[in-house]
Order: sequence, then structure tokens, then C-alpha cells
Amino acid sequence: MNTIEKIPFLPIQFFKTHAVKTTDFEEEIVFESSGTSQAVKSNHFVKNISLYKKSFCRAFELFYGPEDDWCILALLPSYLERKNASLVMMTDELIKRTLHPLSGFYLNDHEKLYQLLLHNEILKQPTLLIGVTFALLDFAEKYKMQLKHTVIMETGGMKGRREEITREELYKKLEERLGVTAVHAEYGMTELLSQAYSRRDGLFKCAPWMKVVLRDEDDPLQINMFSKDKKPITGLINIIDLANIYSCAFIATDDIGRLHHTGYFEVLGRSDATDLRGCNLLVV
Repeated sequence: MNTIEKIPFLPIQFFKTHAVKTTDFEEEIVFESSGTSQAVKSNHFVKNISLYKKSFCRAFELFYGPEDDWCILALLPSYLERKNASLVMMTDELIKRTLHPLSGFYLNDHEKLYQLLLHNEILKQPTLLIGVTFALLDFAEKYKMQLKHTVIMETGGMKGRREEITREELYKKLEERLGVTAVHAEYGMTELLSQAYSRRDGLFKCAPWMKVVLRDEDDPLQINMFSKDKKPITGLINIIDLANIYSCAFIATDDIGRLHHTGYFEVLGRSDATDLRGCNLLVV
């Protein structure tokens, strides 16, 4: 195994059927994925919570600077409704580290959130509003704003609450209603202990200990890292996450991605394991 192309990647579905561990240990927490009550959910057995916290705090600092420079506001209703959501733990820890008295979760209190954003804008307080897609849209439809000192960050997901729309449509709506020049995004999942971030246009960059490569749709063992002519390549996303030292650091996801020679990547949609080719027709 002297090249990345030779590494076998574990299909992400194994987190639904097996306890994925590299050693025998008593886990501190089991992160559980979202989904309907009928769906089989993924479980990530985490040996050391402090390792997860170190990973996401360091990544946030690399992309956005020290936490205590920010006021962090969270709109994550669907995640707060269930236990052991890794995104909630991450956001809660970042909120605590800001030490800002107004940082916190604003479940369905949109009016209070609106007033707080106006307050921070007047004070020119750097603010991060992180939210699940449907919650950000619900808020933006109620309140039209001109936010100059606030970063809007979406974490994806309609969770069956609204009709699915393209990323371009989503960002256009949020930019027009909230007055921001770009929408940021966070890419993470239950099975990972690291995140990638996008500052605009859905172009993600990984933390230094995380890497995205693509696999061929017809041959999952064929790994594509770049094209010779520097044009973007498309395939299914494989992720190397070195923070996953006690579970699996090499994961084959169900996401379709586009990888640029600069190292940035896009998430184009989810694949259907029963018809991978057909799914590409749905990607915008």
C-alpha cells in the first residue's frame, strides 16, 4: 500500500450494519445519523470525544480564525430533536468557545434571532449563522435583511420539510433575502470526525488531515485523483479522514462529487446504489 490508489475504501453502509472499530475499546459516545424512523441509521463508535473536538476546533480555526472572535448562532431544529448528533456536539462546543453571551441555539424563535442579527450588525460583531437548509430558508422567507458582518453557513438537508431545490437556487434565495454576497457551507457526516468548508459556490476545501478522491462509478476500485488536462473530474466521493483512527480512515461515500485540480471539490448529489448511472441524470 504505497499509493493512495491502492487503498481499499470501506463502503459507508457498513456503519449501518457493523460496529466499525480498529481496536477493542469502550466508546465514549455513539454518534447516530439522521433519517426516518423506518430507516436503518449509521452508528459511529467514538473512543475519544476529545479527539473529535480537537479535529473540528482546529479545522474551524484554520478556515475562520479563533472561535472567540465570533458570535455563533445555530438553527438546527431537526438535529436537536434527536440524541447523539455529531453536528450538535460540534456546534455546541464552538458556541461555548466563543465566550459570547449571545451565542447559542435559536430553535424556532425566529423573531429573537432576527433582532439579535440586527443588534450584531449595528455593533459590527462578526457573526456566524449556521443552519440546516430548510430552517435557513424558513427564516429568510420571513425576514429580509442586509447582513454585512454575518456569515450564513448551510449544513445541507431538507429533511423532508420542504421541496428539494438545487444548490444554485438555494444560494440565490438566501443571498437575495439576507443580503450576503456568498453562502458558506459545511460538509461533514456521522461517519467522519473531520469537516470540509466552502466559502462560496459550493466549492469545498478539506482540513489538512482530510482528503477527497473520486472512484469510478462502474469500477469502485478505480481511484481518480486528477485529470491530465487539469479539467474537473466527476465520480463517487471517497474520503480519507485521519481523525478516524479508531474507526475507519478510508470511507467510500454515496455522494457524487466533482474534483478540481486545485483540490477543491463539489458535492453534486446522492447516488442510488441500485442505479448509479441513472442518478447522474438528476445532477445539476
